[in-house]
Amino acid sequence: MKKVLLTATVQSHICQFHKPLAALLHENGYEIHVAARNNLAEKNGLKLDFVDKAYDIPFARSPKSPDNLKAYKQLKKIIDSENYDVIHCNTPMGGFVTRLAARRARKKGTTVIYTAHGFHFYKGSSKASWTVIYPIEKTFARLTDKLVTINREDYALARERFKTDVYYIHGVGVNEKRYVPAAEGEKSELRKKHGFNEEQKIMLIIGELLPNKNQQMAIRMMQKVIEVYPDAVLLIAGNGPERENLENLINELNLSDNVKMIGYCTNLEEYQKMIDLSVACSKREGLPLNIVESMLAENPIVATKNRGHCELIEHGVTGYLVDVDDTDSMADYVLKLLADTELMHKMKKNCRQFALQYGFEAVTQELKKVYGIE
Repeated sequence: MKKVLLTATVQSHICQFHKPLAALLHENGYEIHVAARNNLAEKNGLKLDFVDKAYDIPFARSPKSPDNLKAYKQLKKIIDSENYDVIHCNTPMGGFVTRLAARRARKKGTTVIYTAHGFHFYKGSSKASWTVIYPIEKTFARLTDKLVTINREDYALARERFKTDVYYIHGVGVNEKRYVPAAEGEKSELRKKHGFNEEQKIMLIIGELLPNKNQQMAIRMMQKVIEVYPDAVLLIAGNGPERENLENLINELNLSDNVKMIGYCTNLEEYQKMIDLSVACSKREGLPLNIVESMLAENPIVATKNRGHCELIEHGVTGYLVDVDDTDSMADYVLKLLADTELMHKMKKNCRQFALQYGFEAVTQELKKVYGIE
């Protein structure tokens, strides 16, 4: 039996993004091991129950953390003893440490794959990203047999500048059977279940509560939306260190009736079925799965302009794109969609049709090519 090791900085990353890959590998006779820091207690409902063995490795996101040296030593010992056929690493620090630890194994024939979930250097990124991170990624590409990219900008750059085989796939796969449009009557039932009425306008923003996700923009947007729809609601899904700041802003703007923080949710498909549209305010994104999930449920998106959002959203076709912190434009597009039933219906159909190429079925076929599975 072939063996593959999946690594990432944290185990929740594997849980959230690599179930389609694990299913494909199991179907083709692979034994699957995972090495990542166990953070599942922080993530309500996530379980690493679809792999054969999991190692708790103390990766740290910060390159300066001494934990990464510990992680390297532990990981190297595992790699040298397990004789993996494939090592597939993810996330910046998980990818760097793993590729260093796998150098000996690679010389013995182990295939090393790295999935870049969005390079930190890109058009418009900081000078520091290009002077520090870019040369590191370029160097580490030499320790990589196959580099997988999930957006076209990264793919083009890597093909041109990195000395390794480069692949492009449509993300890591989203369950197109879980995220579906609401059946007849289902939207009303779900709204009733969660305490909302059929006439209310409901928007959803998803993501860890971090400065980069910029949920403050969506909260400020609601000031203009409620001038037209006084009972409109913005649902904020996610946990994180910005929670207190966001709660303070909601209270400061007297929006406690219109902005609800619903925390980390394991039933997002229910919310996707009952909302009118989604908003996304991130300053930076690689390829956000929550956008794909919302589109699969036929929800148009109003989002900020960044690499990931521009990859997924066609302005005027599947949603609208605005500049970061342009709350007036975001509110105007939200109001335009909410007021125009015909436009909303057309965009809903466009969203589902576009997003299917990012679904499990399509991405699984692309992963087969990466792994050389017939």
